[in-house]
Amino acid sequence: MTEALKLPIIDLSSPDPVSTANSIRQACTEYGFFYLVNPGVEQELVERVFAESSNFFSLPSEEKMKLARKEHRGYTPLYAENLDPTSTSKGDSKESFYIGPLEDITTVVDLNQWPSEEVLTSWRHTMESFYRKVLSAGKKLLSLLALALNEDEDFFEKVGALDKPSAFLRLLHYPGELGSSDEEIYGASAHSDYGMVTLLATDGVQGLQVCRDKFKHPQLWEDVLHVDGAFIVNIGDMMERWTNCLFRSTLHRVMPAGKERYSAAFFLDPNPDCVVKCLESCCSESSPPRFPPIRSGDYLKERLRLTYAS
Repeated sequence: MTEALKLPIIDLSSPDPVSTANSIRQACTEYGFFYLVNPGVEQELVERVFAESSNFFSLPSEEKMKLARKEHRGYTPLYAENLDPTSTSKGDSKESFYIGPLEDITTVVDLNQWPSEEVLTSWRHTMESFYRKVLSAGKKLLSLLALALNEDEDFFEKVGALDKPSAFLRLLHYPGELGSSDEEIYGASAHSDYGMVTLLATDGVQGLQVCRDKFKHPQLWEDVLHVDGAFIVNIGDMMERWTNCLFRSTLHRVMPAGKERYSAAFFLDPNPDCVVKCLESCCSESSPPRFPPIRSGDYLKERLRLTYAS
């Protein structure tokens, strides 16, 4: 029986940025996870996203495969991904759809793939609206994260991270019925996110669990409960690297809930040319930098290559 985790609640609309930043610092050092309320994304829009997501994932497989993932955009079918390299499972029991930057960084060509408007009339408009709103919330959150790290609130802008950031929206569908199997099936196997920060909207169906101590065995998993109107935010490996492991990139997974589950994960990562090197506020003589500087794009490309290598 897993315990439910009582995560901190951060209010993005708070008029007191210093107090909010202090709360974020505590949340990121202790948990690497927190709830974000009043993000400036209407609940009605979130519900439309899940309805449109359901419409897409309900299409026949051959229709969905017309938009199969290219350039890290488009559809990924069931069992195509295993996030835990130590797992022997046949793959994660989820399907997903990636939408990349709406104003592309490297080319004038839009690399995104979109379902036919004849089939899903308002799908693209809904997803673009949601993408822009969550991007805005994410940028505001990063200014508070900078304050939480004792940097200027425009730190991430000054280092070029938010000059056309690499931000991806991933729609996720976990089927309810999986059939019988001898092996342990995960909706998403144990992993930490690769990038800077993730904002997750969920539909209320349980399944998300975190393991606060990734080096402890056996691992202790705790449920993350749904909070109406809140995004679940977590720190990624790149931010852990940037902060010299001060902010925690926490191991998490999704367990099958016995019924369908939808979520939408927004991965907010820096411009690919941004150099990630240890923040001065996070290192000292007694705590020197643990990682060499690296281009954000190079780091993420290698992490994604390993995920889809099979």
